[in-house]
Amino acid sequence: MKRLSLFYILFFVSYTLSAQDGVQWRYDRTGIYSKEIGLLKSWPANGPELLWHFDGLGNGYSSVSIYKNKIFVTGYHDGRGYLYILNMDGKLQDKVDYGTEWDSDGYIGARSTVIHAEGKLYIVSGNAELFCYDMESLKLLWQKHYKEDFIAENTKHGWNGPPLIVGEKLIIAPGGKEYHVVALNKSTGDIIWSSKGATENDMSGYATPIYISDQQVPQVVTMMSDHIIGVDIANGKLLWVHHHTNRFREHPNTPVYSDGMLFCTSDYGKGSVMLRLTNGGRSIEKVWENTNLSHKTGNTIKIGDYIYGSGEKKSWHCVDWKTGKTMYSDQTLSVGCIVAAEGLLYCYGEKGEMALVKPNPEKFEIINKFPITLGTDQHWAHPVIYRGVLYLRHGDTLIAYKIN
Repeated sequence: MKRLSLFYILFFVSYTLSAQDGVQWRYDRTGIYSKEIGLLKSWPANGPELLWHFDGLGNGYSSVSIYKNKIFVTGYHDGRGYLYILNMDGKLQDKVDYGTEWDSDGYIGARSTVIHAEGKLYIVSGNAELFCYDMESLKLLWQKHYKEDFIAENTKHGWNGPPLIVGEKLIIAPGGKEYHVVALNKSTGDIIWSSKGATENDMSGYATPIYISDQQVPQVVTMMSDHIIGVDIANGKLLWVHHHTNRFREHPNTPVYSDGMLFCTSDYGKGSVMLRLTNGGRSIEKVWENTNLSHKTGNTIKIGDYIYGSGEKKSWHCVDWKTGKTMYSDQTLSVGCIVAAEGLLYCYGEKGEMALVKPNPEKFEIINKFPITLGTDQHWAHPVIYRGVLYLRHGDTLIAYKIN
């Protein structure tokens, strides 16, 4: 019996560690940290235990990504962008100057989350330059400039969306007329295919692409400045187009997909739309539209038959996934970013409040909340959860809290 119990303990530990070798943008782009187990169901009044904090990142809004025992995050100092590599105790291991960073408006700094795959790191600067580094030697392997290589214009507030990796393909969406969506070889940077835009003037809309694999035609979906589009992952063929824009042509939120249904959301008057993929993914139909349901940069979470997020009239809300009906709208917490783990919501308000929330379609049910007092400037970076630790980036500072 003891031997059997020990076997299950070792199996459990081994499974947990192997299942959680790393996290990237919003874990797997859904924002649901599905492999996390044993997390606290409530926090002490003053918040969970502070493990450590690292100061000196400089300006930036990028979240961390993690691979095994390395934490990757970017920051800005004196016009330059830097990749910081920390160990799991928050100690600086390496620092790489990857070039100039965004400093053209009041919100200067690094933006895009670092993506890792098979020993390589991919960084996109706010100036729309893509860099590929060897993870161990930190040698620059190749780079692309969206303006020079793809004849694409930068976004108004600097490039945000990290690339998407599917097999050997690294997918980017520069928004250029001829190179609207592009698949690069992730090892060499060579073009595998490129897809033209739906219209001549369509540009990138900030959003990062997602991959949909359960249709007859597996595809990349992303939100451009004027359209939501689906592109065949095999050859770059444009499959379908849905017009969706706003007065600033900005759509920073990652689309949410589930069982043939695609939820896309924006701000500045356009709101949200639910599309259904039809004909094996070759076409779409509109299921519902809610022009009052708007989001800026905090994204949304789907749990069960409901969508949770914030933005509409500066409130947190719950919306019926199938109908678009607003279940509630609540202003108890400042609007912000949202992720989820073990059936609970982690809501990071832009006024510096971190809240643990129970998903409930009847009301915004806060379990605990506490203030984030470390760091600088805006509370805009998305929370990250990894092996029982909550990581919050607040401007110049990365903070780690024990939540298991």
